Amino acid sequence: MQLPTLVSSLSLLGAALAVSDHVQTLEDRAVANATVVLKTATVVGNVMNNVESFGGIPYAKPPTGQLRLKPPVRLKENIGTFDATGPAAACPQMVSSSDSDNILFNLLGDIANLPFVQKATGQTEDCLTITVARPQGTTADAKLPVLYWIFGDNIAAFGGDPDKVTIWGESAGAISVFDQMALYNGNNKYNGKALFRGAIMNSGSIVPTDPVDCPKGQAVYDKVVSEAGCAGKADTLACLRGVDYTTFLNAVTSVPGILSYNSLALSYLPRPDGKTLTASPDILAKNGQYAAVPMIIGDQEDEGTLFGIFQPNLTTTDKLVTYLKNYYFATATTAQITAYVNTYDDGVTAVINGSPHRTGLLNEIFPGFKRRSAVLGDLVFTLTRRVFLTLASSVQPTVPSWSYLSSYDYGTPILGTFHASDLLQVFYGIKDNYAARSIRTYYTNFVYASDPNVGLNGAYPAWPQWSQGQNLMQFFADKASTLKDDFRKTSSDWILNNAGSLYF
Repeated sequence: MQLPTLVSSLSLLGAALAVSDHVQTLEDRAVANATVVLKTATVVGNVMNNVESFGGIPYAKPPTGQLRLKPPVRLKENIGTFDATGPAAACPQMVSSSDSDNILFNLLGDIANLPFVQKATGQTEDCLTITVARPQGTTADAKLPVLYWIFGDNIAAFGGDPDKVTIWGESAGAISVFDQMALYNGNNKYNGKALFRGAIMNSGSIVPTDPVDCPKGQAVYDKVVSEAGCAGKADTLACLRGVDYTTFLNAVTSVPGILSYNSLALSYLPRPDGKTLTASPDILAKNGQYAAVPMIIGDQEDEGTLFGIFQPNLTTTDKLVTYLKNYYFATATTAQITAYVNTYDDGVTAVINGSPHRTGLLNEIFPGFKRRSAVLGDLVFTLTRRVFLTLASSVQPTVPSWSYLSSYDYGTPILGTFHASDLLQVFYGIKDNYAARSIRTYYTNFVYASDPNVGLNGAYPAWPQWSQGQNLMQFFADKASTLKDDFRKTSSDWILNNAGSLYF
């Protein structure tokens, strides 16, 4: 049985582009299309394939000019009849640096920032919007559960139930989901009610970080200021707010991107400010200072392969240790990092146990690749997930959690079941296989009942709670089975015991 769900997202489920009838006014088209009346707007969306979509609804003033680099300012003005029949604008993206040592990545970064490319891809600084998708014919009193909403006032008007909100994210989005849980020491109340009752984290959870004024954060800011031509100004922040969009875009993308030698040593991360995010996420998790809601959290089997490609020179243990210390964990000692890397062995054993996992001597495209991929994937994703679940089970033992490991792309050369491959498999469903169907069923059940097992009716195996035996659900292309979450335990124990030195 397919259950209806109200979905809201900034990028995952973009609204379909409606064919405009230039003869009709927007008010005329509202009769034929979907319409929702809010306190400050009448929103007109489109209908396609039995789905009503409302794209690009603004919830804040444009973060441009003097509002650039400031918290969003709530949009209170009545905007009248709003055309939400087209796709939402995309926020500016940074995958590759526009100031990279790699000629190819530098070229890609420069091309991506060209004004006509920005326009063609729908990217703009004015992107603080909501997109809503709901079943055709949904009424305001439908009280559908809501998957991934980021603003709390107008859920009911679209037919959603504000008491049944689940937040969901992938990669940086999953990291953001935990941060949303940890904001204000876990106080997720708005007008006296919880903003969400469940959380789903695909490939990401806690990322220990130094404060906003740490040396790394300051170095990134100084680089942006310099590239924007603001160095030496009395007020560099005011200068950044005053430059044109293209200048600002080129400046903020001049620092290393994720597809670079720096890889997961990201230039931009949510950092504690002492007020909104009061401490590093690992500390908040350890202290139980987060919204304790039922959650699903898991990873791809080979999270690190996509990021281990860019450092072919790291062929020895010493070189890998130096890289991790210089780019990732400045406060960790060389001895500490060496001890961690050594938990993955060396030589042939490291290749056999490396990532992509379960591939023996295959896929070692250059010396050290498979070990490095395992190290990076575990540090940021797979084993840090286990550390978080261990902490959560200790400080919030009554809150249920379910965890998984995805292996449905096993056999993909070099990458395996790599980071973000769930976007293709789960979100977009490019393969109508067991993995796509089962995961979507579990997630839909979770959104409805805060439990992925409610409503299975024997169609798929029961998913055990992680705290009841530390078992994962392992998803393959044609089946699912439970897996004890104790692989690479020596490495995860090291991460747990040395967390205080692993700050990004």
